Amino acid sequence: MSVSFHTYWRELASGRRTGLMDNVILLFLTPLAWLYSLALRLRAELYRLGIVETHRLPRPVISIGNITVGGTGKTPVTAYIARFLLAQGFRVAVLSRGYGGSLEGQTCVVSDGTTIMLSAVESGDEPYLLASTVPGLMVVIGTDRHAAGMLAIQQLSPDIFLLDDGFQHLRLHRDRNILLMDFSRPFGNNLTLPAGILREPSAAARRADLVIFTRAPEEATVPINTNGIPACVSCHTIVDLVPLGGGVPVPFSHCLGHKVLAFAGIADPDSFFEGLRAEGLNLVHSLNFPDHVVYGPERCDEIAAAMRASGADLMVTTEKDGVKLKGLSQEIATRTLLARLELTIDDPEILTEKLKFFNAKARRCEDTKGKTESFCG
Repeated sequence: MSVSFHTYWRELASGRRTGLMDNVILLFLTPLAWLYSLALRLRAELYRLGIVETHRLPRPVISIGNITVGGTGKTPVTAYIARFLLAQGFRVAVLSRGYGGSLEGQTCVVSDGTTIMLSAVESGDEPYLLASTVPGLMVVIGTDRHAAGMLAIQQLSPDIFLLDDGFQHLRLHRDRNILLMDFSRPFGNNLTLPAGILREPSAAARRADLVIFTRAPEEATVPINTNGIPACVSCHTIVDLVPLGGGVPVPFSHCLGHKVLAFAGIADPDSFFEGLRAEGLNLVHSLNFPDHVVYGPERCDEIAAAMRASGADLMVTTEKDGVKLKGLSQEIATRTLLARLELTIDDPEILTEKLKFFNAKARRCEDTKGKTESFCG
């Protein structure tokens, strides 16, 4: 069976392909990875030495990010931390790049915590999903996260910022650096792009204040030595299914006796499909789309045609995909369900201990010269 270039490259860069031809391709890509790694090391050192300026916001900033390309479950972890802080009485704002949205590059408020002002097409799927599933959460998009934060200060008055996908965004100072790593292959094949999946050399993990290993099996323990950095493991579990149009979640038994078509436009769709099968769903066909895919008319027609050809009664996709499915016909939309994920952390006290840093309400402080500090303790 043929595979797409993206699927092949990810398997190669993750160390899952080890044939003779695969090794030859890696041999040609490795020098490019060394050059890329050198450039990233130089960049990080310039920031560390203060040669390149790091900007601060006048509120605490918690960065949540990863060191590899592709999904490590950042959105569920960001939602988990946001709900925890909101429950403590904080006003929480997420700063996101807005990747894949039509307004990417602009600085805009997605949600003020009460009203969602932009669509998923405009803001990008992940910012919209956070805004629509975490009540009270404020979300702002902008390539320049410092500018996005200052807009939030002016218009929303948050107490704490969550920097979404911020591990490499060294331009913005952060008070806590939370690094997410895939449990099964934390560093892939230990090479940076384009020969591996690392966004920067593995030594960059030392910047983390906490490591969370995601997608771990039950009763797993921390898989690698984290050199004294606190670490815990977590898993993402599909807990139930939500109708595309909203309403009461339904159990997996709702799909028993039905043929199901599953599709997803996420970094690792195969793990999603495996999760559905593990819950007993009869997947008669599956569709892999690129991460952050846009569901325009042609894509929706492709899904409808696949549903007819496979004889499927129901369709299941992710919540992240669901926020963009406005172009499906009413007949198909009523037969479409969204899989709702729940994050479980095996030792949540390790995370909450790091967040206690903010338990004394984040104070707003500016010095008399108008220069801002990170926050006042």
